[in-house]
Amino acid sequence: MLGLMQNQPLLISSLIEFAERHHGDAEIVSRRVEGDLHRYTYKDVAYRSRQVARALDGLKLAFSDRVATLAWNGYRHLELYYGVSGSGRVLHTINPRLHPDQIGWIANHAEDQVLCFDLSFLPLVQAVHGKCTTIKHYIALCDADKLPADSGIPNLQSYESWIGAQASDYAWPQFDENTASSMCYTSGTTGHPKAALYSHRSTLLHAYAAALPDVMCLSARDSILPVVPMFHVNAWGIPYSAALTGAKLVFPGPAMDGKSVYELIEAEKVTYAAGVPTVWQMMLGHMKPAGLKFSTLRRTVIGGSACPPAMIAAFNDDYGVEVLHAWGMTEMSPLGTLCTLKNKHLAMPKDEQMKIRLKQGRAIYGVDMKIVGEDGREIAWDGKAYGDLHVKGPWIIAEYFKGEGGNPLVDGWFPTGDVATIDPDGYMQITDRSKDVIKSGGEWISSIDIENIAVAHPAVAMAACIGVKHPKWDERPILAVVKKPGAEVTREELIKFYEGKTAKWQIPDDVVFVDAIPLGATGKMLKTRLREMLKDYKLPGV
Repeated sequence: MLGLMQNQPLLISSLIEFAERHHGDAEIVSRRVEGDLHRYTYKDVAYRSRQVARALDGLKLAFSDRVATLAWNGYRHLELYYGVSGSGRVLHTINPRLHPDQIGWIANHAEDQVLCFDLSFLPLVQAVHGKCTTIKHYIALCDADKLPADSGIPNLQSYESWIGAQASDYAWPQFDENTASSMCYTSGTTGHPKAALYSHRSTLLHAYAAALPDVMCLSARDSILPVVPMFHVNAWGIPYSAALTGAKLVFPGPAMDGKSVYELIEAEKVTYAAGVPTVWQMMLGHMKPAGLKFSTLRRTVIGGSACPPAMIAAFNDDYGVEVLHAWGMTEMSPLGTLCTLKNKHLAMPKDEQMKIRLKQGRAIYGVDMKIVGEDGREIAWDGKAYGDLHVKGPWIIAEYFKGEGGNPLVDGWFPTGDVATIDPDGYMQITDRSKDVIKSGGEWISSIDIENIAVAHPAVAMAACIGVKHPKWDERPILAVVKKPGAEVTREELIKFYEGKTAKWQIPDDVVFVDAIPLGATGKMLKTRLREMLKDYKLPGV
């Protein structure tokens, strides 16, 4: 016997319809490429998203055709989120930090038909457009009078002219909720990138879960600043969850420096912000010397890479901001876990609570996880045993676009490539990437733990730990360090800094000072490239 409920598909268009009807006057504030602040409402987003859908119809785009973007976080990008997916096409957000050759390969592999881009990326589009064989239409996200006279891009249109001639009386089509809605390519540190192809259903379920109290805890009372880019896993789903809850959205545009982000938080009374550690490092670096404080910010979710304990402590102790440690992947839409305390933890001393907050957190409903050993068997959740982390759930990929890489699942579970522990309360902690784990004398050393201790030193701006070959111990850890401007610290001082903070055998054997640590397109440290930089390195005394 079936239930007697209405059968309505979970479609992205329903989010903006809901926001328009129930939160129509809630604000969307964007810092534009032009430098000014743009303000309007969810009602305006809905109106213009329908114009986008009509404009795509005018280009004769077929159902499920791909529309690519090279754009910052802003209101026009938000309109594409809803207008493209809502009309049954697939939104393809491209990371502009990738190499032009890689962008060209991705656009061709996705078979993009349209590319919408911010004018700050015009030089990049000029470099790649000759390589993009499937793109037929180029749209610059600007007013007609800002369109370059000689762009070198054939038939380039301005976004405002493109949608401005369209009526807004568009009826969102109804279709299967499992239809593809958007796609995002992995960073492709080895070989070509692969694409995760999200569905309307997976996106809606993810938006619901992200807004839950033990996850991002979003509401119509929040003013949300997603510093995490909209081209990076759909800004962790915030553009969808914000519409679902009616929260105010504040977009930083291209101004991602610490001063600009801080001033935007204060001016727009931001209560909740989301970003990777490198962004917050810049902001805290701007605030501390000037003696600045937050007047409204209360929570920030930090993901993308492990958040250093010193940063969590600084936010909490110096600025009264709760850090929500999160973990996820492109293949997971991206949220997998988020760290909030349980009721039984509230009476704990602060230092005991901090030990919990340093973990990546508990699985969100909709995500199941386990850790397995080398024999493929599940490992007990004791908080000590390490294993390869596997996940499954309704917003986790079953396969990559076009079947790239074959079937990625193992007995129905997706292997994340992370090494982790899970404690009896279900709190997961990433200890390493499987390819980065250091095995010394048969024991594992967490490079993340070693890095976290290093960046707690006042002279260290950034640190990366890698393993190097050792004739007796197989591998030993060394530390690559970037010093803060004007700061001085010696190898001996840093190694001494580890005493009492970790086991003696886990202390790095050496410190190498470098000008910069290579970063990937999403801000993560590229240890493969760092190993290449240090390929001629020899351990002292070996």
